[in-house]
Amino acid sequence: MKKIILLIVIVSVQIIPQETPLEKNNYQKLTSYAELSEFVYELDSLFDFLKVEIIGKSVEGRNLYALKFSNSEFGKETSKIKVLIFAQQHGDEQSGKEGTLLLACELLKPENKYLFEKIDLALVPQMNPDGSEKNVRRNSNEMDLNRNHLILTEPETIALHKLFDAYLFEVTMDVHEYYPYGESWKKYGYRENNDEEVGILTNINAAANLRKLSNNIYLPFIKKYLNDRGFSFFEYCPGGPPEINYIRRSTFDINDGRQSLGIQNTFSFIQEGKNGKDSLDNIKRRLEGQMTGMMGLVVFSYNHKDEIKNLVASEREKLEKAEVSNKVAIQLDHFSDGSKLEFPLLSYYSNKDTVITINNYRPVVKSLYDVERPEGYLIPKDLPELCDWANRQNLVLTSLENFSDFKIEQYFISEIDSTDFEGDTIVNPIVESREFRNQINPNDYYFIPSNQLKNNLIVIALEPKSELGLVTYKNFEHLLKKAKYFPILRVVNQKK
Repeated sequence: MKKIILLIVIVSVQIIPQETPLEKNNYQKLTSYAELSEFVYELDSLFDFLKVEIIGKSVEGRNLYALKFSNSEFGKETSKIKVLIFAQQHGDEQSGKEGTLLLACELLKPENKYLFEKIDLALVPQMNPDGSEKNVRRNSNEMDLNRNHLILTEPETIALHKLFDAYLFEVTMDVHEYYPYGESWKKYGYRENNDEEVGILTNINAAANLRKLSNNIYLPFIKKYLNDRGFSFFEYCPGGPPEINYIRRSTFDINDGRQSLGIQNTFSFIQEGKNGKDSLDNIKRRLEGQMTGMMGLVVFSYNHKDEIKNLVASEREKLEKAEVSNKVAIQLDHFSDGSKLEFPLLSYYSNKDTVITINNYRPVVKSLYDVERPEGYLIPKDLPELCDWANRQNLVLTSLENFSDFKIEQYFISEIDSTDFEGDTIVNPIVESREFRNQINPNDYYFIPSNQLKNNLIVIALEPKSELGLVTYKNFEHLLKKAKYFPILRVVNQKK
C-alpha cells in the first residue's frame, strides 16, 4: 500500500491594512491622535522597510512621528535621493494628515516597492497634534507653526528642522489646505475650486536653477499627474479678489515650511488642497487629492533623481563655499510682467466652473534693497536670545581670528520707519553703516560665518533692514533702538 504524504506549506504573507482610521470610521470621524499613533505602529510592525521614529513632542507632550521608508539603512546610501513630506502644521487642515496615512498604505503596496530603490522617504503626517485634537489652526502656545520656521520657538518646528538637518533632504513638501469660502470672494461672485494647488520657491535668493526646474518641469508634470487621475490643479496663487487686491505667486518669506527649507537650495514645495466648509465636508475626495499630489512628488523624485540630486548638491556647495552672488535681497516685492492670469474659478451665480482674466497679476518677485554678503556676523554673548536662536537653527558658531584681515561694520539706527509687506505693516529702519573702531574682545562675541548651508538665511535674518529678518518678530524687536547702534556686527574681508 502506497503511503500518501500530504505536505502542508504555510506561507507567511504580510497584510497591508486596507483601511486607515478615517476609512474604518466610514469618513464620519476624523483620525484622532490615539488612532494615528496606533495605526502608524501597526504599519511599522508589518514591514521591515518602514520604521516609525518619534522626532519630538508637541507643547502638550504628544508625539511627532516620522514614518521613514527605506530598503536599506535610512539616509546612508548616497546614491539615493532623500524626500521629506510633512502635513498638518495647521490643526484645522485635516486632509493633509488623512492623506499622508492613505499615502503610507499606498507606498506599502508591492507594486510601489520599486520606489525605494532610489528614494529614502520621511513622512510626517501630523505636525500639530494639539491643534488637530481641538481642530484649531494654531498650536497650544497660540503660535502659527507656518510662521515660525525662522525664529524656531516652538517644539514642533524645532523637531522638523532637526530632522531636516540630520539628513539634508533634497526634496521637501509642506502639505496644507486653502479655504476658498471667504466673504470677500463671495461678494465678488466667484471662488477657487481646484482640488490641489502647488506653490514653488519664490524667494529670489534661492537658486534660480531650482526655481526653473520647479516651474518649467515639475508644475506641468504634477498638473498632468493629477488631471490624469481625476483631480483639478492650478498653481498656488493667493491674493485677491481681483477688484480688491492683486494676485501673486504666494509669499517669498522664509518663515514657512517651504521657503525655510528652500532657502537652503532644496527642491521645495507647498501643496494646498481645497478645504471643506467644515472639517468633514467632502473629506474623502479631499484626502485622496492630497494623497495623489504627494504621490506625484514621490514619483517625480524617482524619475528625476539624478537631475535633482546633482542640482541640489551643486547649488548647496555654492552656499557652503560662499560662491553665490555677492548681493542678498532683503527687501522684495511682487511685480507685474505685463502678463494676465487666466484664473479658473467657480461662479456663485451659475455654480459652474469658468475662467476669469486677472489683469492685476504680479508673478515676478524683485529686490527692493540688497546688501553685500559679508564674511559673517559677530553676535554678542550677552544677548542669549541670539545665541539660543543660532543654536536652534544649528548654525556654526565659532570665534573670529586674524582680526587684521577684516573690517568690522556696525549699523547706526537713525530712524525706525515702517513699510507694507504683503498687507502687513512692519518695521523699516533707516540705517547708516559705519566702521566699528572700538577695540573688540573676541571673548565677548560668537562669530557666525556665512560660508555654511544656511548662508542666505543668516544674512536675511540678521540684517536690520531685512523685511524677513529677526527684528520683525516681537521676540527680537528690542534689538532695534532709535539713535542707537545695532548690536550685531558685520565682518567684511578687506582683501576682497
